[in-house]
Amino acid sequence: MRKIETEVLVIGGGATGTGVVYDLAQRGFKSVLVEKRDLTHGTTGRYHGLLHSGGRYVVKDPKAATECIEENIILRKIMPHCLEDTSGFFVCTPWDDPAFGDKFMQGCRDTAVPCEEISVAQMLREEPHLNPQISRCFRVPDGSADSFLATQVVAEGARQFGAQILTYHEVKTLIREGNRVTGAVCHDLVTDEDVTILADIVVNASGAWAGQIAHMAGAEVHVQAGKGTMVALSYRVINTVVNRCKMPADGDIIVPIHTVSVIGTTDEAVPDPEHFAIEPWEVTRMLTEADKLVPGFSEMRMLRAWAGVRPLYQETKVADTRDVTRAYTLLDHETRDDLQGFITITGGKWTTFRQMAQVTADRVCEKLNTQRECRTHLELLPHPFEPGHNKTYHTLGARLARTEQEKAFGQLICECEMATRSDIERAINEGEAKTLDDIRRDVRLGMGPCQGGFCTLRAIGIWHQLHQLPIEDANVALRDFLQERWKGLMPILWGAQLKQERLDELIYLSVLNADHLPGEKASRLGPKMYEKGTVEQNPDAVK
Repeated sequence: MRKIETEVLVIGGGATGTGVVYDLAQRGFKSVLVEKRDLTHGTTGRYHGLLHSGGRYVVKDPKAATECIEENIILRKIMPHCLEDTSGFFVCTPWDDPAFGDKFMQGCRDTAVPCEEISVAQMLREEPHLNPQISRCFRVPDGSADSFLATQVVAEGARQFGAQILTYHEVKTLIREGNRVTGAVCHDLVTDEDVTILADIVVNASGAWAGQIAHMAGAEVHVQAGKGTMVALSYRVINTVVNRCKMPADGDIIVPIHTVSVIGTTDEAVPDPEHFAIEPWEVTRMLTEADKLVPGFSEMRMLRAWAGVRPLYQETKVADTRDVTRAYTLLDHETRDDLQGFITITGGKWTTFRQMAQVTADRVCEKLNTQRECRTHLELLPHPFEPGHNKTYHTLGARLARTEQEKAFGQLICECEMATRSDIERAINEGEAKTLDDIRRDVRLGMGPCQGGFCTLRAIGIWHQLHQLPIEDANVALRDFLQERWKGLMPILWGAQLKQERLDELIYLSVLNADHLPGEKASRLGPKMYEKGTVEQNPDAVK
C-alpha cells in the first residue's frame, strides 16, 4: 500500500478545505488535502454564487453578518478575478412589511454592513425589470462569485507553497493510536488502490459530511444537512443581486452570475448529504417567489435546477433549519472528546471560508507548539491570466474578443459558453481533469442553454485524440456527463428547454445510440448526487 507522511492532512476539497490547506502551506507546514471527487464537488459547487455583504443576517444572525462583511472586504482584495461587483438590493415587495426596512437599517448599522436607502425610481432606472410595486430599496455591497474558479486558484496557491492536492481520494477510515488520530486510509478512485496518509494533525473540513468523518474517529458531531434548491434562468434578467427585505425565507433572492440568473433557495433538512430529491413543489415555489421580484420570471426559459446541502451545526436541535446559525464553528476534539490530533471546522458560508481557514490554521499552530502568522488576507491569489493558467473569470465578451483575435471561430467546442478547443485541451492537460464534469467546472462546458447537447460529443472526441482514450472509456465518460446534466433538467422540462432536450435525445439516443455503446454503463468516477428518478415534471409549474 502506498504511504504518504505529512504534518497536516486536510479532508475536504471545497472552499473551506482548500482555504485551510492554502493557509497551512503558506505558513510553511507540509500539508496534504484529500477530496473524494473533484474540487467543489460538494456544497461549494452547488450554491447560488453569492458574495455576501452580510445583509441577509443583520437582523436574525448578527454574528454571521459581521463575519460576512469582514470577509467580503478581504476577498475583493485577494481574488478580484473570481468576483463580480454587482452590488445588491434589499427590496420591500407588496408581500413584505415596509417597516422591516427600519429594522434592517438598524441591523446594518449594528454589524457595520454598509447600507443606503435609494429611491424606487433610481432602482428602476438601474434594474427596469424589477417589480414596479416595490415600496423601498436598500443598497448593500453584495456581489457574485465563481466558486469553481475561486477554489481552483486557492488550490493552485496551496500547490505553489508545496501542498499536495489529491482529488478522487475517498477517506475509508481514520487511523487511531489510542486517543490520537494519526492519519487516514484513502481509496484512490482513479487507480483503484488504497493509500495510507500519516499526519501529526488531521483537519476535518468536509462540510455537510463532517459528522460522517468525525464518526470514523469515534467522535460525534451533529451536522444537519440543509438542502437548498435553486433554479437558473437562461438569461441575466437583472445585473444586481436582489433580496427580499424580510427575514430569510424560500425563494427570496436572485443572483446574476455569468450568463444566468439564479433564484433560490429552499432550506429543508435531509438525512443524507449525498442522496436527496429535488421536489416539484420546490421548483414551483422558486418560480412563484421569483415573479414577486421580477414579474414574468416564470414565463422565461429555465435552464436547470440543482440543490446543495448546507453544513448546519448546532449542539441543540431546532425545528426549522433556518433557525440554525450561519456562523462557523471550530471543534477541538482534544478538549471536547479527549481525542488528540483531530480538529473539525464546520458551518459558515462560502464568503467566510478564508476566515474559517485562518482560525483553523491558528489552532494547528497551537497544537504543534509553533507561532506562524497568517498572510492569506494580504496575498493576491494566482491570477487566471498568468501564463500557464487555463482558469479565467468567464465572461462571454472576453471570450468572444479572444476568439476574434485568435480567429478561432472554427474551433468553438461549446458555442453557448464560447469555449474553444484550446480551452478543452488545457483543462485536460494542465487542469488534471479526470472526467468531463471536471472540464465543465474549469471552462463551463455544457453549462449553456443546450446543456451539453452539442459540445459533449466534441469534447470527448478531443480527449480521445489527445490521450488515445480507449473507446469504452470514452463512451462511459460521455454517459456519465450526460446523466449528470439530465439530473438538473428533469425538474424544469417544459417550454423551450423541453424542446431542447428532445433535440438532445435525438442526437445521443437516436443518432449516436449512446446508451448502447460498448463500455460500462457508469464509471466509479461518475457523480452520485441526488436519488435516481426522484423528480418529474410538475404540471402546476408548466407555463
